[in-house]
Amino acid sequence: MSVPLLLAGVWTRITSLLPTRGDLDQMRRDPRRDLLAGLTVAVVALPLALGFGVSSGLGAEAGLATAVIAGALAAVFGGSNLQVSGPTGAMTVVLVPIVADHGASGVLTVGLMAGVILVVLALLRAGGSMRYVPAPVVEGFTLGIACVIALQQIPNALGVPVPEGDRVLVVAWRAFEEFARTPDWIAVALALSVAAVMLIGARLRPTVPFSILAVIAATLVVQVAGLDGVRPIGDLPSGLPTPSLAFLDTGALTELIAPAVAVAALAALESLLSASVADGMTVNQRHDPDRELFGQGLANIASPLFGGVPATGAIARTAVNVRTGATSRLAALAHAAVLAVIVFAAAPLVSKIPLAALAGVLLATAVRMVEVGSLRAMARATRSDGLVLVLTAVATLALDLVLAVIIGLAVAGLLALSAVARQARLAPLPLDRGDHTEAERELLAEHIVAYRVDGPLFFAAAHRFLLELTELADVRVVILRLSHVSVIDATGALVLKDAVAKLRRRGIAVMISGVRPEHRKVLESVGTLESLRREGREYATTPEAIRAARDHLELTGVLPAPRAPQSAAAPTGPPNRP
Repeated sequence: MSVPLLLAGVWTRITSLLPTRGDLDQMRRDPRRDLLAGLTVAVVALPLALGFGVSSGLGAEAGLATAVIAGALAAVFGGSNLQVSGPTGAMTVVLVPIVADHGASGVLTVGLMAGVILVVLALLRAGGSMRYVPAPVVEGFTLGIACVIALQQIPNALGVPVPEGDRVLVVAWRAFEEFARTPDWIAVALALSVAAVMLIGARLRPTVPFSILAVIAATLVVQVAGLDGVRPIGDLPSGLPTPSLAFLDTGALTELIAPAVAVAALAALESLLSASVADGMTVNQRHDPDRELFGQGLANIASPLFGGVPATGAIARTAVNVRTGATSRLAALAHAAVLAVIVFAAAPLVSKIPLAALAGVLLATAVRMVEVGSLRAMARATRSDGLVLVLTAVATLALDLVLAVIIGLAVAGLLALSAVARQARLAPLPLDRGDHTEAERELLAEHIVAYRVDGPLFFAAAHRFLLELTELADVRVVILRLSHVSVIDATGALVLKDAVAKLRRRGIAVMISGVRPEHRKVLESVGTLESLRREGREYATTPEAIRAARDHLELTGVLPAPRAPQSAAAPTGPPNRP
């Protein structure tokens, strides 16, 4: 393909991912409802954006910048009408070790690289791959993230400085040790109170934004009571920084490729999962997965330019958006606009929010992420599902998120292959014995065995098949009916060839019938059919193979040859005379 044609194809693909006039028309249908939903989501998103910015290590201002810039671009260019994007707890978990190893510039560089990767994935139509992620992997992944987010809040909830380290379990343990030496029960009380208000309030009045109410109340208590020992967020800039590429860490680009791939994979997974959740909460909404990746890619390219961290679709905020009546992208766009106003107009007030209060918000968020009923149902479904769920959750907690998903997918795949492989079996077939006598029928049964091969004959099931087939009793002819084989690969074809050779070395004739056209190529490529066809032992139907087997036994003397029909008796009387 020539370069101009290639560029034309890429441009055509890009234009197919851009917003359409239909998106604008939908935003005009019920703007009041969408603006109200956007305001509600912004109120919910504010403490989360601040908290996740602090947890990432880049500060509350990075969380706000991400919510504004990434939230606006993903709303316009994303593939879901209802998706709300911004900083998330799952992404924070991935960013902490990057901050520890490469500093803030490393995180911003990784975000930019991840955005480019997401755009490339969108151009390659990779969005549909989300459907192949098993539900137990998603549930285990969510459970593990919830545990990690909760553990990350321990230092701020206990009112101690964040200890050094990139392993969340180690950091949490060190925070407990520091708290034991100099306990600060005020911070603990603030964190637990905010979390309790959110959790209880969500049960009583789900539509009320208790997170912002609890944070405001905690801030007022600290200010009125003069609790100087409670650490606040700190100074925030009154506005967004000027976009710049000064952060770009060109000297460490090769070292940051792996983290960038991990961030892109997590952004794709979480965003597509969140969009799917939004679809499930509505009747007539369906997201475009490739366009969603494209929008998230643009959002992550732009966010680091303003000092923001990598962003993804946020399940909690998206759910609030749907529940409050959003109908178009205008709601998510309004959410970003409201947060921008807060950044410009209320930065001094926001800077006074206690870190312990934000820790309480994220603790409650972690608790609400865990759907106990769903976990219980998944664990009870099958042992395999329960194993994959637990393994993914433990790997998320002990290792890292992307590796946990890979492990979960690998184990789920192996268990699925094992389940499919167990479906392959040899089923005995009744023999067509024609008009033979009882004694002849017994003799046939002693020397001819016919089997129907059911299910898939591929690498996971092939060796068990070989073992079953070559352990047959002492017979003279084996007939294999292959018309019920659903799948066969090169390993299965080679094992079949090996089984035929082993049976022939024992003096057993092998005949095959019912080879399906789509399987013939692989059987011929490894030579399975060559010798059988040369000896004339491949048949279209099983009755033909059974008749040939009977002929073979008669020819070798195992069965008596059929007697010739008796000719008419000669006349005994004298010949007629003329």
